[in-house]
Amino acid sequence: MKIVIDGFGGDNAPDEVLLGSALAVEKLGIEVLVTGDTDVLRSRMKALNVPENGITLIPAEGVITTEDNPLSVAKQKSGTSMGVAFRTLADGNADAVISAGSTAAIVVGGTTVEKRIKGVKKAALVPLMPCKGGKRYCVLDGGANLYCTAEMLRQFAIMGSCFMETTMGIKEPKVGLLNIGTEDEKGRELEHEAKALLEKTPINFVGYVEAREVPLGAVDVLITDGFTGNVFLKACEGMGSLMKDALKSMFFANLKTKIGALCVKKQLGEFSAQMDYKTIGGSPLLGTAKPVFKAHGASDAKAFFGAFRQAKSFVENNAIEMMTKAISALSTEEGTDNA
Repeated sequence: MKIVIDGFGGDNAPDEVLLGSALAVEKLGIEVLVTGDTDVLRSRMKALNVPENGITLIPAEGVITTEDNPLSVAKQKSGTSMGVAFRTLADGNADAVISAGSTAAIVVGGTTVEKRIKGVKKAALVPLMPCKGGKRYCVLDGGANLYCTAEMLRQFAIMGSCFMETTMGIKEPKVGLLNIGTEDEKGRELEHEAKALLEKTPINFVGYVEAREVPLGAVDVLITDGFTGNVFLKACEGMGSLMKDALKSMFFANLKTKIGALCVKKQLGEFSAQMDYKTIGGSPLLGTAKPVFKAHGASDAKAFFGAFRQAKSFVENNAIEMMTKAISALSTEEGTDNA
């Protein structure tokens, strides 16, 4: 399996990209293609003692920044490290692409260079979040589409369900629609229309779910529009940071609490690992015709390795093929109903 990565995407590129790539080659048995200035990449590989075995460098010039027009990834800046990475995947020379660069540019690249699955109206970012019991749930949309239609939310639900089943190993994942209450009359017109469609969709739809229930394990797949989803995610991330800081202050307040911390050191480590985005690595952009993964902008080698692991599992379990069939079946059903 070959996975191409944007060598200069992210705050810690290219060093952490290269170190993460080396880990992926060693531990996952894949071949990694790294795009970017090959002279710089070779120099950094030598300085970091990164072995060349399993890593192929692909020439590219320049980097797409958050200040650049995202549309430029497909045209004016198609020769940058991100643009070349997308083109490598589009040309069939890789099985998946990873970048920690501009989210907007990744969405554009994934939907214009790679194209979307036939019938899919919009692609969605799908962050994985921790919840009760050490499990994880996914959020669609995590921020790619600020404004969504009910039909878009229905497609997100289908793709999210396929993703959690194939890649995360959850049989018949529970799908919930984020709302301000569980009563039928609660919410906006968007939620009312989406609920009516989801109730007729062949997934394990459990209805409306309130935000406070989600971290407690109420659903495996949380459906909402990109604006609401992004606000929800950042609120959860903020609360997670608050809890970690509060626990740290509590256990290191004095000698007695420090002794208590030693008694629960293992459990504290497990909690910290569950809240750490580095253990997840990357978020897929669901709806694209080929696998596209967005790594965290501050990713280090561990986080990039996690992204490689996610991408490998995604490809091996034929997630896109399953989504394509599900979307196609839905379109066929709708065509029959309208006949």
